[in-house]
Amino acid sequence: MKFGIGQAVRRKEDQAFITGAGRYIADIPAKNALQAYVLRSPYAHATFKIGDLSVALAMPGVAAILTYEDIKDLKYLPCKAGVKNGDGSEVPVPPYYVLAKDTVKHVGDAVAFVLAETLEQARDAAEAIEVDYKPLPAAIGIEGAMAKGAAPVWDHAKDNVAFDTGMGDAAKTEAAFAKAARVIRLDVVNNRLVTNFMETRGALCDYDAKRDTYTLYVGSQGSHSIRDILCESILKIDPAKMRVVTPDVGGGFGTKIFTFREYALVAVAARKLGRPVRWISERAEHFMADTQGRDNVSTGELAFDAKNRIIGMRVDLKADMGAYLSQYGPFIPWIGATMTPGLYDIPAVHIRIRGIFTNTVPVDAYRGAGRPEAAYLVERLVDHAARELGMTPEALRKKNFVKSSAMPHKTATDRVYDSGEFAGHLEKAQEIADWKGFPARLKAARKRGKIRGIGFGCYIEACGGGGAEYAKVTLAKDGTVTVLSGAQSTGQGHLTAYAQIVSQQLDIPMERIKVEQGDTRDIKWGTGTGGSRSIPVGGASVAGATEKLVDALKKLASDALETSAQDLEFADGQVRIVGTDRAISLAELASSPAAKPAMLAHEDEWTPPEATYPNGTHLCEVEIDPETGVTEIVNYLCVDDFGVTLNPLMLAGQVHGGVGQGIGQALMERTVYDRDSGQLVSASFMDYAVPRASDLPAINFQTRNVPCVTNKLGVKGAGEAGAIGACPAVMNAVADALYRAYGATKVDMPATPEVIWRIAQAAKAAA
Repeated sequence: MKFGIGQAVRRKEDQAFITGAGRYIADIPAKNALQAYVLRSPYAHATFKIGDLSVALAMPGVAAILTYEDIKDLKYLPCKAGVKNGDGSEVPVPPYYVLAKDTVKHVGDAVAFVLAETLEQARDAAEAIEVDYKPLPAAIGIEGAMAKGAAPVWDHAKDNVAFDTGMGDAAKTEAAFAKAARVIRLDVVNNRLVTNFMETRGALCDYDAKRDTYTLYVGSQGSHSIRDILCESILKIDPAKMRVVTPDVGGGFGTKIFTFREYALVAVAARKLGRPVRWISERAEHFMADTQGRDNVSTGELAFDAKNRIIGMRVDLKADMGAYLSQYGPFIPWIGATMTPGLYDIPAVHIRIRGIFTNTVPVDAYRGAGRPEAAYLVERLVDHAARELGMTPEALRKKNFVKSSAMPHKTATDRVYDSGEFAGHLEKAQEIADWKGFPARLKAARKRGKIRGIGFGCYIEACGGGGAEYAKVTLAKDGTVTVLSGAQSTGQGHLTAYAQIVSQQLDIPMERIKVEQGDTRDIKWGTGTGGSRSIPVGGASVAGATEKLVDALKKLASDALETSAQDLEFADGQVRIVGTDRAISLAELASSPAAKPAMLAHEDEWTPPEATYPNGTHLCEVEIDPETGVTEIVNYLCVDDFGVTLNPLMLAGQVHGGVGQGIGQALMERTVYDRDSGQLVSASFMDYAVPRASDLPAINFQTRNVPCVTNKLGVKGAGEAGAIGACPAVMNAVADALYRAYGATKVDMPATPEVIWRIAQAAKAAA
């Protein structure tokens, strides 16, 4: 089929995006709207008092200034994580005020909300507000926060430990280590990242006093979840009083799932002032106030028997939570830890997980949400173990991979892998990359004064699971189809993907299929987008609703054509009798007197019985200049198993984007807070490096798919896979180069030129 499943159809939404016709939060018209600005703390930890506001309020254009006292009836920003301590006790959740009450906990903490006719006037007024800060000692970084005598972020948290939990069988694991022939250990750092989507967050709210209702426009990953949490947990109003609309969204990566302070503030301000209120984040605010990602320090240990089979795994994971427990923050290291065994058949596993409070921006889900951290740990550890055991990295992996014949396989962390042929994609990657030819390329590099390394990361992740998603498919009298989805595109291409699913079954061109999402008024309910759910769950629901429409149309057509429904097929926008030219168009069917509205509109909500488990091998080859420390990726390829491919063109785009983010984390991105003051040192693109086009290689993307048996479409989620496979692939290649050249065994992300140059210089000095 021209537009159906499996076709490399170009994205139908891109014409609008590339011609400037996209409709983002800043583009939504709002007559007589006030502009908002957030006054934020310049201190990482301090008590404060706000002085007389009369001077700021009297400044031109200023309409109001909100402080804690004005919104103290609002509830806290909620933590929905649901993680318990290892002893079964509840995790204490400290108050996360919409505006700080009397103490700020990180640079960028919100102190006041200023409203004026223009943004410039609001900013000027904010600068005129007198705030008396009394600085307190700050706890920065996991080691710093846990050090003896460290300043407490919250008084209840001893040693700044927010929670202490774990998973697996401790006794069984200790027994495995006790009888091990060899135990190999590795410490790794997973550096903190700023999410840096293209479109900064924003919100616009209008309040209708007569109806006592709100209309909130917000860039999100799910308008229903934003509405429900905002209304039920913070504003304490009936969600029926609020319509939330999400227009086009310029990237989310997990961060736009959350209900941030500003969404409540624009709603309160719109009600108090009787005018629409718009707030658009500046890039500097994004660095200081939006949740950040990763930031783990882990120690991993593998126990081997005499035949180099892994018999046990032990992990001590410490995750920086920042100053507050964000919406899903504690859940991220926990869900990631469930994937720590990776592709390996490890009978005994125990993982200790501690969340640590620091005086920094809260940490929460970022592309992959815990699974990249898990894959990075196990793949760096297995590579290190291969070196210590005198085996090749592929041989050790193949010896310990879960075999395809063992599927479904239940891990020691209660994950159930349904499908996959792990050795197959590893072998294909090595063949394409000419693994055997590497020694010759290494020799040539040495002649040029360069060092060279090759490595790979074999990953598996859990995604595309969770609860149900909503979809409705309606045939109009003109023969066009409208799809309503509770999912939310943040740039992935839902308009194209869902249209392909409908086209597959109805055989109509994509221009006759309209996809709508993001409006709580028009769409009954929705879970939203996160965890690569859009196709495995959202797409499956669209397919289910379309199947119901197909059945209804066949019944209508069978009556009109006087034949059995079993003898009918859809072709070229018609329902026809197989093998004949007798047919009736979809428009004719929809317009027929027998076509009742209920027959032309069908809903579905598909609930996945289990997550999907995409997996694959990413292979990277690097060449490094030891005089400058600059790393060049000379070859990068991935061989991924995504089950069934819906659109290979869009799939490649998703993988390329994820790989770009993984390369950024591996080689250049790092969020830096001053250890003494807690100041955010990397607070702009002048100080925080993201990969540019020249930093990224051509990516050879291949698939070796094994259909998922627990998903209705056979697909496995793909949105996060690139970011999961990239970091271990790149860092194993860098580590390989440094070990071959200098015998160095320790390197952490980001492997910046300075980091590598220092390793090279230290090796030369020791020679």
